Amino acid sequence: MESSAVAADLVDFLNASPTAFHAVDEAKKRLKSAGYVQIDEKQDWVLKAGNKYFFTRNYSTIVAFAIGKKYVGGNGFHIVGAHTDSPCLKLKPVSKVIKSGFLEVGVQTYGGGLWHTWFDRDLTVAGRMIIRNKKDGSESYLHKLVRIEEPIMRIPTLAIHLERGVNDGFKVNTQTHLLPVLATSIKAELNKPASIDDSIGNGAPNDGSKSSKRINPGGEQHHSLLLQLLAAQAGCEPGDICDFELQACDTQPSIIAGAMKEFVFSGRLDNLCMSFCSLKALIDATSPENSLEDEVGVRMVALFDHEEVGSNSAQGAGSPVMFDALSRITSTFGPDSKLIQKAIQKSFLVSADMAHALHPNYPDKHEENHQPKFHGGLVIKHNANQRYATNAITSFVFREIASKHNIPLQDFVIRNDMPCGSTIGPILASGVGIRTVDVGAPQWSMHSIREMCAVDDVKHSYEHFKAFFQDFSQLDGKIAVDI
Repeated sequence: MESSAVAADLVDFLNASPTAFHAVDEAKKRLKSAGYVQIDEKQDWVLKAGNKYFFTRNYSTIVAFAIGKKYVGGNGFHIVGAHTDSPCLKLKPVSKVIKSGFLEVGVQTYGGGLWHTWFDRDLTVAGRMIIRNKKDGSESYLHKLVRIEEPIMRIPTLAIHLERGVNDGFKVNTQTHLLPVLATSIKAELNKPASIDDSIGNGAPNDGSKSSKRINPGGEQHHSLLLQLLAAQAGCEPGDICDFELQACDTQPSIIAGAMKEFVFSGRLDNLCMSFCSLKALIDATSPENSLEDEVGVRMVALFDHEEVGSNSAQGAGSPVMFDALSRITSTFGPDSKLIQKAIQKSFLVSADMAHALHPNYPDKHEENHQPKFHGGLVIKHNANQRYATNAITSFVFREIASKHNIPLQDFVIRNDMPCGSTIGPILASGVGIRTVDVGAPQWSMHSIREMCAVDDVKHSYEHFKAFFQDFSQLDGKIAVDI
C-alpha cells in the first residue's frame, strides 16, 4: 500500500507534466506548498540558514535547496540531479504543411526517440506561448503554458497491403513519415472563421521547409485551425500569439497497471520518474520542523533541461547553472572567494537517470553478471570509460546508505560489445569537479512514447534519495580520502 501511494503520487506528477515546462510548473507548485520560497537569478539573494528556496531558469530547469541551520560558507552541498526533458516531436518554426488535401503539422525530432512508437497514437500539443497583452493603452507580453487536452492529431501507419515487407523492418523516414495529420483541407476550410486569411488547399504544397516573410504566425507559418485551438485554450485571440514552443504529446494518461498493479505505464518516465522521486525526497526530508536542526550542509535538487540532446544550453547541465547556484549560496554566507573550492570538494552529487531493466524477451542484451530487475531498487551505473561518473568512493557512499536503511540496490555495466549511453553525471563531475555517483530506477521501453517501470522501485528510489539527504553529512565525515 505504501509503494502504491508513492507511485500514485508519481502518476499525478506525470499526468500534470506533458512537457519540461509543465514539469517545472508542477515542481514549483509542490515546493511552494512545502514552504519553499522562490528567488530570482536576476536579483540579489538574501538567504538564511534553516530556510528553503528555489529558482527556475527558462522555466524548464529548476533548482531547489534547503540550508541547514548549522551551515556556514564553505560547507558542502548534497545534491540529486535529474532532467525534465524526454524525446519527443517538437513543432517547427513553420509548421504549416498541406499535402494531398490534408493539413499536417511539421515537426522535428528531439532526442533519440523510438519514433515508430509514435504512429497510431492519439496526439495533442502542449508547451508554452508568448502572448501579447494590451491593457489601458500599454502593451506587455505574457509567458503562458498551454495544453490541449483532447486528441487533435495522429500519425497513421501505412496499411500492410501497401507495404508488404513492413514486418521485416519498419524504417521511419523522420522527415516525410512523422507528420501528424490535423484535419482535411475541406473541413478546415468550411469551419474557418471568415476573419482569418489563411488560404487552404490552393497553390503548391508546402513541405514545411520554406520560410515565410510574414511574422504573424496566423499567416504563412502555422495553420489557423491550430492557432484557434491554442487561443481558445489560452483565453486569447489567435493574433495575440506572438510565438511558441510546442510539442506533440500522447493523450493517454499515466496509470498504475498490470495484473498485480505492480507497474507504471506512462510516457516520459525517463526522466520524470527520477525528477519526481528526488523532488519528493527533498520536500519530505526538509518538511519536519527539526529536519534541518543539525544539518551542516545544503540539501539540493537540480532538474535540468536538454539532457536528451547533450545538455549544451543555457539551462542544461553543461551550463554554469549548477556552479552559479553553489557559488551564490556559498558567497552569501562568506565573502572569501576560496570558499567555493572548499565547498565543491565537500559536496556530493547523485546523478539520477533511469536504467535498463533485464528484458525477458532479449536477455542477451545484458551482461550476465549485471542484470537489473524490477522491484530490485535503484541501479548503480558503472563504466570504466567514464560514460558514467561512478567510482569506488561514490558507489560506497550510496551502498552504505542503502545498507543502513535496508533498501535494495543493484549494479549495471553495459556489455563490452555494445556502446554505452551517458548522463548529466560526467558533465557535472568534470565541469564542476564534484564527487558523483550515477544511478537510476530500472525500466523497459526507454525512449518509447509509452514506457514502464515497477511500482516498488518508485518507492525504493524515493526512500533512497530521502535517506541520502538525511544521512550524508554524518557519513561523509567518516570517509578519509586524499589525506
